[in-house]
Amino acid sequence: MSYSNPKIPEGINVTDEHPLKDFFYMLLGIGLTVIAIIMVLAITAEYLVRFIPFSVEQKLANHFQAELFEASTETSKHQQYLQEMTDRLSVAQQLPKDMTITVHYIDGDEVNAFATLGGHVFIYRGLLEKIKSENALSMVLAHEIAHIKHRDPIIAMGRGVTVSLAMLSLVGAGDSTVAQQVVGQISLLTTLGFNRDMEQEADKEALFTLKNHYGHTKAAEDIFSMFIAEQNGLEIPEFLSTHPQSEDRITAVKGFQKQYRHQINDKITPLPEWLVKP
Repeated sequence: MSYSNPKIPEGINVTDEHPLKDFFYMLLGIGLTVIAIIMVLAITAEYLVRFIPFSVEQKLANHFQAELFEASTETSKHQQYLQEMTDRLSVAQQLPKDMTITVHYIDGDEVNAFATLGGHVFIYRGLLEKIKSENALSMVLAHEIAHIKHRDPIIAMGRGVTVSLAMLSLVGAGDSTVAQQVVGQISLLTTLGFNRDMEQEADKEALFTLKNHYGHTKAAEDIFSMFIAEQNGLEIPEFLSTHPQSEDRITAVKGFQKQYRHQINDKITPLPEWLVKP
């Protein structure tokens, strides 16, 4: 047998493909895998946190939300009035027996109200000054109560904490102190995690609450009309916002009112003058 050593053609190991192309494909594959894993973890967390007892959620709130509680004036006449309203609305909404709602009045100009962990609802003076009737205020409170009834704050926290801790683990910041700070910050911002479905379901629950409490839902849409007026008719585009558009929410309220017609003589209850006086 003869042996030959043929000359290797030049360029046999050269490709027209860019040398970094495979590297980028590998990075893309890793990135998509990481995103998929984080999404699965977030969805799993959203499901599992629903089973956390409300009493445990209250302890979490007391641990992480002390600075929010300090900002409220719980002994004020305003707070007492709001708490009495909330207690009545909680009965009309048929909250589970283990759920209690605590209202916190904040003497600030911000036009806002929100629900957070442990059954706590915060409402600002700035919002009260814009509301024209008890019925409209009841819509706000019933909406926030509904978030708590549906466990939206703990669901938002579970999703946020899971995603944040997963990202911290990826970058190597797994220190327990950092993790605790992340949990604390997210617990203060749970309302940022309420999606459109949560908001729409809270609106529906609030409308049924007003119907049970007053026998009608007149003036329920006033709060959304006020937001439109405050923004001079301009809102964040729907695809950029997690909240339903105010005009869409008004349409939903009117649709509810047509389905559950109220009587012409249904009364709108005014708010006490001292409550809304600037």
